[in-house]
Amino acid sequence: MIKIGIIKESRSDDKRTPLTPKNVKDLLTSFSNIDLIVEPSTNRCFTDQEYKNNGAIISKNLDVCDLILGVKEIDPKNLIPNKKYMFFSHTSKIQSDNSAAAQGTPGMDKKLLLKEIQNKKITLIDYENIRDNLSRRYLGFGRFAGIVGCYNTLNLYLETLGEKPMPRAYELNSYDKLKENIVKRDFINAKILLTGDGRVAKGSLELLNYTNIVKKNKDKYLQDHNSSMYCNLTTAEYVEEKTGNTFSLSHFIKYPNMYYSILEKYMTNTNILISAHYWDPKSPKMFEKKDINKFKNLKVIGDITCDVNGSIPTTYRSSTIQKPYYFLNYENLQEIDGNNNSLAVMAVDNLPSELPKDSSQEFGNGIVNEVLPFIIKGDDGRIKKATIIEKGEFLPNYIYVKEYMNN
Repeated sequence: MIKIGIIKESRSDDKRTPLTPKNVKDLLTSFSNIDLIVEPSTNRCFTDQEYKNNGAIISKNLDVCDLILGVKEIDPKNLIPNKKYMFFSHTSKIQSDNSAAAQGTPGMDKKLLLKEIQNKKITLIDYENIRDNLSRRYLGFGRFAGIVGCYNTLNLYLETLGEKPMPRAYELNSYDKLKENIVKRDFINAKILLTGDGRVAKGSLELLNYTNIVKKNKDKYLQDHNSSMYCNLTTAEYVEEKTGNTFSLSHFIKYPNMYYSILEKYMTNTNILISAHYWDPKSPKMFEKKDINKFKNLKVIGDITCDVNGSIPTTYRSSTIQKPYYFLNYENLQEIDGNNNSLAVMAVDNLPSELPKDSSQEFGNGIVNEVLPFIIKGDDGRIKKATIIEKGEFLPNYIYVKEYMNN
């Protein structure tokens, strides 16, 4: 029997789960050689009883498990020696110069986490790295990050207009209720620039379809200054190759340092910037801090990507579900109390946890269909490629993470 465990999340503000009770039932129906063991939790969006009703074993003892699943980084002190873990470690973007080291759970020491994994001879598989041959992720909470991030950003815009904001997503706790609220509101004079063409961007676009804001292509967006509108810039539209060659996604993925951002020309009339793109530390920043003074109409930045000191250089820190916004002085970009003469920033790092049931079900479906069969029946290479550390040893593709850890 293969024993698969679900750990209790360490973060009190994260109610998500890698597998829902329905996922448990589906797995036990499909595979006769597995047991699902769920560590009890009063914080998870599904109750222990719901898991038990669907065939899971409820137990504090995960020592018997062959594979342990989490969502966010696991507290190092809770790691069990010689086990195989799968969770978002937020270490893959780290470079030897420490860039991107601030991603993930605030206060989580990545070096301590990695050292503990190494010392305890643990195998670490990262969800972020489970990809197909074109480097597209099989798993992610991206769609709901895009949905909730867009909702929060529009709510922040309402506040800057002095309007009464909509109820928060976590208060509504339902995607359908989000749509019911957003369809009733008038987002006066909104000029939204949305970057990206992956799951996150598609989630934001999905929500924008329920608003009174009209979609425009990039040319119309530059010409029309009167109506409320939004424009989605794909990767091919917000970067250009330095030598003038035609954009190639495969080339950009392989050589991101060969490109520069052309976002500035679209920012003249933009008052809301929503960043929903995937960012590699070697990729160009969307703009530089000094450029803010050129963006005369910019009021709100919704940084759904939430790469601290990353592609959006005004994202100095991540914010929280309870306190999702912070405000920056336009002149020196120092954080200040909110007022009418400030740049408002939304940079929550765990947005899907505002709709934990909806987002967990979608994520769990991905694990059921695209991950666990390749662990239970046989790997086609996707699991090996996503393995950062195997029994305490860094694998060749992730030696750069080891170099970061030893610096």
